[in-house]
Amino acid sequence: MNESEEKTVLASLKLQLNKLINRFDEQRGIIDSYVKRERDWKSSKLKYTKEIDLLNDQVAELSKKVDINE
Repeated sequence: MNESEEKTVLASLKLQLNKLINRFDEQRGIIDSYVKRERDWKSSKLKYTKEIDLLNDQVAELSKKVDINE
């Protein structure tokens, strides 16, 4: 291989490498966004689950009071 062919091959490899790096960065951004939404959803789910459990306990206590008074 002569020098100009080597430069062409190296330039081609550099271009392919840059494309792969850019694609990786795009995918990483998508994945990071998904992970953030998933974490937000899980924290909201935990918060609402605790609230629901608390309300269920209150309903059970009120039902007991009503049963006792009847």
